[in-house]
Amino acid sequence: MTIYLDYQATTPLAPEAFAAMRLWLEDKFANPHSSHKLGREAAAAVEVAREQILEVLSPTRSSRAKSRGAGTDSSHTPLDYARDERNHGKLYFTASATEAANWALKANAARGRIVTLATEHACVLDTVEWLAGQGHEVEILPVGPDGLVDLNRVADAVTDGTGLVAAMLVNNEIGVIQPIAEIARIARAKGALFFCDAVQGFGRVPLPLDSCDLVALSAHKLHGPKGIGALWVRDGVELAPFLHGGGQEGGLRSGTLSPALCAGFGAAAALLGKDSDHVDRLWTIARDAMRGWTLNGSDDHRYRGNLNLRRAGIDAARLLSEVREVAFSAGSACASGSGRPSHVLAALGLSDREARSSIRLGFGRYTGEDELRTALALINAAAERQS
Repeated sequence: MTIYLDYQATTPLAPEAFAAMRLWLEDKFANPHSSHKLGREAAAAVEVAREQILEVLSPTRSSRAKSRGAGTDSSHTPLDYARDERNHGKLYFTASATEAANWALKANAARGRIVTLATEHACVLDTVEWLAGQGHEVEILPVGPDGLVDLNRVADAVTDGTGLVAAMLVNNEIGVIQPIAEIARIARAKGALFFCDAVQGFGRVPLPLDSCDLVALSAHKLHGPKGIGALWVRDGVELAPFLHGGGQEGGLRSGTLSPALCAGFGAAAALLGKDSDHVDRLWTIARDAMRGWTLNGSDDHRYRGNLNLRRAGIDAARLLSEVREVAFSAGSACASGSGRPSHVLAALGLSDREARSSIRLGFGRYTGEDELRTALALINAAAERQS
């Protein structure tokens, strides 16, 4: 059996998420936007899921989801239960975090220049590149060898004409945690909005939601199903519709929602925050086993379920093919077919050779300590054969 160490690409579906989805895939199949009883039941399930996610985003808010069952009949209108009472925002379901990021960036591009970081996910960098081609002013800031942005450079770049600043919470390739609250403070001082891609960090590291204006999330990165994400939007931030049609999500995002995917997302979110001790133990095991490797990115400011390493003389692509018993990666799954070295590792100042000798190990809730040791021994043995 293959040992799975690619948690940044996707996570195993939680049994609780699968169980929550199953009801809405079988007997409870109605369209949640229909007005009959079955449709209202499906709509109620969507809103319970929305509440579960908002509860993790704002854990001190009073949650009405706990007092309602997913099958409860309801005559509410869309988004009745979507409001985040503590941080005054709404959560809109999307098909992915990529859609959420595109929506956040494109809907606010007219506000002014956009400032972001060189290590952002492709859904941000490709979108701002497209916006630059449409005549919008964009500045992409470098990061240091540790993967962290210099706040002085942020302060210099965010001028009075800046409309939006974008920075991810946890980097998907190297696990580095950016100083989100400080970056957002600089943005707001100049009247700019702050957008955070929180996909890799949601429920795992603190997210200063009160510093954010827009936040992108993804279900399949937190043991939920693929095919669903979300965009949290602070009250007062105006969004134009990204998809046109029936206006199912608050009149702003068209398309029939899947109660099953929403329920799976919500159930997965409700389980977050319980894995940190286990992840810390796995991190300690992995760091001890991989002593001959060099860590890419900050050792201190990072999510410990992501271990990006390099070793001189190693061909990572060859290593992947030789260690077939382990599923790990040489970078982002989104860019793995391009053949190009990681833009994130390049932004750290790594040479092409160093980038091509780097691997990413991702582990979490369902990774056993013994299987991790076995996987690392196999990787090390293959690396020794290349040396």
